Amino acid sequence: MTDKGTQKIYGNITVDCKFIDNRMYQSLDDSQIPVIDISSLVSDNPVDTVANQIRQACCDTGFFYIVKHGVDRGLQNRLEQLSRQFFALDLETKMQIRMALGGRAWRGYFPVGGELTNGKPDLKEGIYLGAELNQTHPAVQTGVPMHGANLFPDIPQFRETILEYLAAMTQLGHTLMTGMALSLNLEASYFRDRYTTDPLILFRIFNYPPESNPQGQSWGVGEHS
Repeated sequence: MTDKGTQKIYGNITVDCKFIDNRMYQSLDDSQIPVIDISSLVSDNPVDTVANQIRQACCDTGFFYIVKHGVDRGLQNRLEQLSRQFFALDLETKMQIRMALGGRAWRGYFPVGGELTNGKPDLKEGIYLGAELNQTHPAVQTGVPMHGANLFPDIPQFRETILEYLAAMTQLGHTLMTGMALSLNLEASYFRDRYTTDPLILFRIFNYPPESNPQGQSWGVGEHS
């Protein structure tokens, strides 16, 4: 359906603008994307208005912003500061937690050019993280991909902040799925009871260095869909 894509960054949100039938489907600007107050979902006291707004947004625009989501701003700021601190380290230090050491758990650091899109190196570096699972977890024991222990840098409070943020965002995901269920006139716990009780969690932090590529590649991430 899509053959090309471009990205716009709004704060922490990446919006993919897709090309359909060789036309760019971009009839909305960011000011027209619905903004939904989900405070009633966060407080476990959902109101019909929220479900209706979610249904309307999904049917009409396909995107929506959320406000009053309950994720602490101080936590978000700590995460950003610690991420910047990590990426400011020298390459040799960052490679001490390289992804090769994470194995099937798919955890750890990759350097600039370490990921490809359409066969071309991306101009970004990053660290992959996820649910913290030890060797006694059944999925780890059976070698299920993307399950295992994280590789954390030796930075004070990095591990604690990451795990706190993952817990907050996982809970927010459950909250949003409650809203999705209600928007479809289903019971509030429909998705959690059937599909998302134990979700696969993969969290990535990327850094896009302001460097030119001698090969002429100028994309942090190449076109993809």
